[in-house]
Amino acid sequence: MYYEIATLTLPFGTAAQAAQQVQAFANAPGAGGELLACWTSDIGVLNQMIVLRGFEDRSALDAARQRTLASPSPFGCGELYQRLELASYRAFDWMKPVRPSAESGIAGPVYEIRTYGIKPGGVSKTSELWAEYLPARERLSPCVIAMVALDGAPRFTNIWAYPSLDARSKARADAVAQGIWPPKGGPAWLTTDMVSTIALPTSVSPLK
Repeated sequence: MYYEIATLTLPFGTAAQAAQQVQAFANAPGAGGELLACWTSDIGVLNQMIVLRGFEDRSALDAARQRTLASPSPFGCGELYQRLELASYRAFDWMKPVRPSAESGIAGPVYEIRTYGIKPGGVSKTSELWAEYLPARERLSPCVIAMVALDGAPRFTNIWAYPSLDARSKARADAVAQGIWPPKGGPAWLTTDMVSTIALPTSVSPLK
């Protein structure tokens, strides 16, 4: 599966309006792909709307990117957003496709979006280690997706769902205490370029 993360930096107080316009843009005839999540940042860089869309193949993702770039109002928010960033991703081959909460049972409402820089040769090593260690880690909290960037700096992004910030802290502490996370040897393949955002679903988000 392929994914796109679009990040819109918005004026203060416009998130509700933007979410409705994002939904309309993503679900319009001919839009392609599937709207999977529409979050607003709560901890990290603020006033951001983070939109996750899924695609069956690379050509569908590329077509959606071209549609966005050609649009006079990308995501229906061309006159609203202050900045738009687009990033394309390919999921680790063994990851299950992201599905809405109603289908998957995965829900927040607290989502953590973590992006790590990755060293040369680290993509396959990271995928192998995550495939080995993630099943034990997911007994503590579900991983929505782990995926590698197809553009920009070499990096991979992983998204986690938690019922609360306290639950996030507990799951992470328990994982370390039990020795099941992070994957042994995994950090050696990462750079120090690491970013984490806590995001909350908007009313239009299929991931709740």
